[in-house]
Amino acid sequence: MEPNLRFGISERQGSIEKSRQLLFTTEDASKHYLDNRRIKDAWNRSLSTVHPDSSKLIPTLFRPAAFLPVTAPVVIMSMMPAKGMNSMVLPQVCLYGYNTAFTITNGNASYRLGSIEKALLGVGVFASSVFFGLIPHMVQMKYPLENFWLKKALPVVFLAQVSGMNVFACRSFERVRGIEVMDKEGRVIGYSRKAGRKAVRDTAISRAVLFGTSALVPEVTIYFLKRTQFFPLTPLSLKMARVSFTLLIMGLMVPASFGMFPQVGQIQCSKLEEEIQSSTEETELFYNRGV
Repeated sequence: MEPNLRFGISERQGSIEKSRQLLFTTEDASKHYLDNRRIKDAWNRSLSTVHPDSSKLIPTLFRPAAFLPVTAPVVIMSMMPAKGMNSMVLPQVCLYGYNTAFTITNGNASYRLGSIEKALLGVGVFASSVFFGLIPHMVQMKYPLENFWLKKALPVVFLAQVSGMNVFACRSFERVRGIEVMDKEGRVIGYSRKAGRKAVRDTAISRAVLFGTSALVPEVTIYFLKRTQFFPLTPLSLKMARVSFTLLIMGLMVPASFGMFPQVGQIQCSKLEEEIQSSTEETELFYNRGV
């Protein structure tokens, strides 16, 4: 690695570490969040770059801020009519390869998962997601659909469904082994499989809504543009309109889907396992939902 690049990386890491130290050394940092600009900047930097469970730096490519620039071009390519096997397979490989890595990286990490288990899980989820993502395109290639709405709706439905199932599969261990639940003071009460199921379900719903809406709205908008004929439409202008609408909708939906459910989830203690209920007098417990 070149010295300048190495220096730049270490400088960014040092900046993040300083932000975290500012939070640790400031009493009641959350109360001063709105009053102190330095506290606010440090809080935002920590949330976006450091995993809340492991306290490790999240790789730049898999931070929430990188999700839109990486996935938007791939979603656009995946919704374009396939002209051959490569144009059909490559977008699905890129989309679900990134989604799988992003979901595993940003999931709840309070339970123990070995590196071999994580690698096998990622490979299996990636392969199955690509396979199911290719089904509507393969069907249209072999059996051309005459119905316009069915032809347009099938890829959108599969994209939303497979994106949600990708989250379920990537984070399947959370539902089996359970995740940490804490009281309002941050003390760990125990591991709950029911909280794990809720965290995974909420994240899967938000991911399905994100990709389903981002694929559906541009298709509907292009359809009405063709019907109304406000201005002459050429193949190039239609392609540019599709790209513009997809970028716009994804730009709106990514922050909306990430904020659809709170990052710090809440669950009634009465809904959790008996051993957890007997371990605390709190009526409400908290957990990290993940992204």
